[in-house]
Amino acid sequence: MNESRKPAAVSRSKKTQSADVTSEQKPYHHGSLPNALLAAAETVLRHDGIGGLSLRSIAREAGVSHTAPQHHFGDTAGVLSELAASGHLRLTETMAKHAHGLQPGPQRRRAIARGYVSFAVTNPDLFRLMSRAEMLDNTRPSLVEARRASAMALSDVTDDTPEATQPPPKLDATRAVAMTAAWAYVHGLATLLIDGRLNGLALAADGVESADALVDATIEQMRIG
Repeated sequence: MNESRKPAAVSRSKKTQSADVTSEQKPYHHGSLPNALLAAAETVLRHDGIGGLSLRSIAREAGVSHTAPQHHFGDTAGVLSELAASGHLRLTETMAKHAHGLQPGPQRRRAIARGYVSFAVTNPDLFRLMSRAEMLDNTRPSLVEARRASAMALSDVTDDTPEATQPPPKLDATRAVAMTAAWAYVHGLATLLIDGRLNGLALAADGVESADALVDATIEQMRIG
């Protein structure tokens, strides 16, 4: 009698093991797998830095086959490029939200600059990745378009024409210089802030509460446009 019960016990054990494995896997809907992989890539980026990103680490975080990222994005550069593209689109949205409802003028231009810095502070690792051209497929259409969108949003720092959605057919030298100055200005501030390079200066300055306050005051004095 005891002998006859053993196969059933083994069967139940296998079922339990199978259930345990299934419960450890992270559920996803097949149609949203690319988005799930990008979310997993961003999680790995936050926890382990750029050096920790690989197809296997992303698949492990997403709870899917190690071949899934390659199937959807091709290679590591493909995943990182799509992640960077999503970062540029989110950066664009953040700048737009900061400028929403403001009339053209200095206040709106400063709001856009603050939006740029705010995104960097909220997403420092993603922000750094977006500038690592050597790790990205810079010809990938989604990345090219996303970069163009964020550049157009930032260009409003130098222009009082709000909500331009398409770049002009030809960019004159004066506008190009102004856009370069604006980008260097706000990108430099954002990078100094998230890298902690302004902490000592903020502590040494009378009347400055923090590095964030120092950057905000610097933007307030911004004369671009």
